[in-house]
Amino acid sequence: VPLNGFKELVGMNGISKFSVHRVYNSTERLPTAHTCFNQIDLPEYESYGKLRNALLLAIREGHEGFGFA
Repeated sequence: VPLNGFKELVGMNGISKFSVHRVYNSTERLPTAHTCFNQIDLPEYESYGKLRNALLLAIREGHEGFGFA
């Protein structure tokens, strides 16, 4: 998120809203971020606790694999 918040997210065509996309039938996956599109894909976890744990795991373990694709 930019220093001044979500209002300053910029995409290829100017200001771009942040969006959350639901991923169906895939509760074993971790959340996936698409920084080019200001989007996060979240599986339909069964509880807040599972969502929280998956997000924390993705942040903790996934930071080394991020790069340009």
